[in-house]
Formats: sequence, structure tokens, C-alpha cells
Amino acid sequence: MSGNGQPDDETAAERKMRFLFALRSKGVTDARVLTAMERIDRGYFVRGLFAERAYEDMPLPIACGQTISQPSVVGLMTQALNVQPRDTVLEVGTGSGYQAAILSQLARRVYTVDRHKRLVREAAELFRELGLVNVVAMTADGSFGLPDVAPFDRILVTAAAEDPPGPLLSQLKIGGIMVLPVGQSDAVQSLIKVTRHETGFDYEELRAVRFVPLVEGLGNE
Repeated sequence: MSGNGQPDDETAAERKMRFLFALRSKGVTDARVLTAMERIDRGYFVRGLFAERAYEDMPLPIACGQTISQPSVVGLMTQALNVQPRDTVLEVGTGSGYQAAILSQLARRVYTVDRHKRLVREAAELFRELGLVNVVAMTADGSFGLPDVAPFDRILVTAAAEDPPGPLLSQLKIGGIMVLPVGQSDAVQSLIKVTRHETGFDYEELRAVRFVPLVEGLGNE
């Protein structure tokens, strides 16, 4: 047996089938999202001690005190975002780059920002290795979005704020969708879907989640 409790002789195909079955069992049913998650191997984005657990449905630590989200949450957030082929997407919180890589399979262009230079650098290297030419990774304070590139068809935030940040709401196109965790502590958070209309915003609560906090300013590394 391997360290993650799986047979050592499990083939890549069997592992992929088990991975996709786990996603479906958690409610990820959109065929385009499942195809994207089949194409993008999470193993590329998990390194070091936790590499052998890359295909388990659990969050894992990465550099700079951050985490890579569990695959089912990535799938559910992507599904709620309802990305279309011509969309331009902003992701706040690059982290490992896994979520942006999934989005790259669904959107025309993905801009991903993180406050940690190291994470952006390592993710950008992975994007190049995987040939993901429609992803632009930048070091920036994501709470302010990217006003020079806005507006966006879709915005995905992978860190929790007390409320949806005003700058991000203002950078969402009419008809656009933003998905993000909100909550005042890391113990009580809700995943929210925000849809912008001509007259304002609609808010839909999707499920309980747990994410690292959205922090203003740039990181030290």
C-alpha cells in the first residue's frame, strides 16, 4: 500500500476515475468543469511531503502559509462561476496555480493575482510548462482587483473577506458573476455567488467553506 492508503499498483487511469467519481459525489456535475479537471493534473501543483496526497479530496499546505483548495471545492466554485468560452476571468489568490489552470480550460483569458511573489513566480513557471498561454499571473494586492484590465466577465476569489470587496464588485461587468468566500473568521464562512445587474447585485449563498483570509498589501516573499 502507498502512504495515502491506495494500492501501489493503481494505474493512472484508475486514479483519474476515482478522482472524478469523488468530484461527482460532492456535486460537481457540469461536464465542462469535469473535463477541465480531468485535463489538469493536480499532481503538478502539489509538491514535497504532500505530493502523494495530491489526488485526495482535501486541502493541502503550500508555500507562504497558503493552501491548495480541495478539488471538490475547486470544482463547485468553478461550476458556480459558469465560465463561458469568450469570458475574461480575474482570479484573486493564485496560490499553487491549480484553480487558474482549471479556469484556463474554460475561458478566453485568465488573469490571476497573488500578494506573494514566490507563489506567482512558481505558478507562472507551471503555466509555461503546461502550455497554458491564456493565463497571466501577476503580483498584486488582489483586494483592489486589476482596474487597468477591468471589467471582467467573471471574478473568483480564493480567500475570505468579511464582505465582497467594493473594488471587485465595481470591476464586474453587467451580467457578470463573482464567486467568493465571505465570513468574519476562518471558522464561519459561506461561499457566495454574486451576479451583477443593471440595478444592483444579487447574492446567493451556496455552502459553508473554510479559506485563508483575504489580506491587503503585498507579502514578504
